[in-house]
Amino acid sequence: MFKFWGSQEEQVRPPQHVTTQSWYPPSVSSSRPATPGSTSSNHSSSQRLSGRPQSPSHVSPAEAAGIISALKDKSVDELRKLLSDKDAYNQFLLSLDQVKIQNNLKDELRKETLQLASENVEKEPRIMELRNQCRIIRTTELAAAEEKLNELDRKKEDIMKLCSPASLLKRLQERMKETEEESEKVHMQLLEREIDLSSFTHKYKKLRMDYHRRALIQLAARTTSN
Repeated sequence: MFKFWGSQEEQVRPPQHVTTQSWYPPSVSSSRPATPGSTSSNHSSSQRLSGRPQSPSHVSPAEAAGIISALKDKSVDELRKLLSDKDAYNQFLLSLDQVKIQNNLKDELRKETLQLASENVEKEPRIMELRNQCRIIRTTELAAAEEKLNELDRKKEDIMKLCSPASLLKRLQERMKETEEESEKVHMQLLEREIDLSSFTHKYKKLRMDYHRRALIQLAARTTSN
């Protein structure tokens, strides 16, 4: 029998394609460019992943544009090699400007950290020396200074007690009593003719003036305090 074009016995087989095994996670593999043999598989994969929550992208539009610019001139074979060859992918990744900037920044931070650590290690003997000095000062000079301060505080308290109104009035009263006794003593000397009248007048007048002056001060102080 004759076979006509388009008969059922002569079927057109779909082209076979070789699927490339990728070591990348679904988030990376789903974002790779479509190839002639991967359209159907990508479609089915996208259907399976449509129900899963997508992780947020941390790539800025400017960075994404730079990556796309680096990928757009590559051939299909080169893109397949990036997906299947980890070394090729890492080499391409390290050639990106954004990655170079990040690596340079990381190297600078590492160098600064090492420099700070080295400076801290160099300063450690000086820090230990200062700690020892502080310990010596705290146990010797500080103790002596505290004792001196306590002594000055005690003297201050004694002076404040002596200068208090009650203490001053008491001392004034004691001096008045001494002046009164001195006046009586001079008077007895006159009666016993131990001194002459001129000497008695001079001494007795001075003693009585001191007594009355102190008495007036005492009276004014008590009146003010009341």
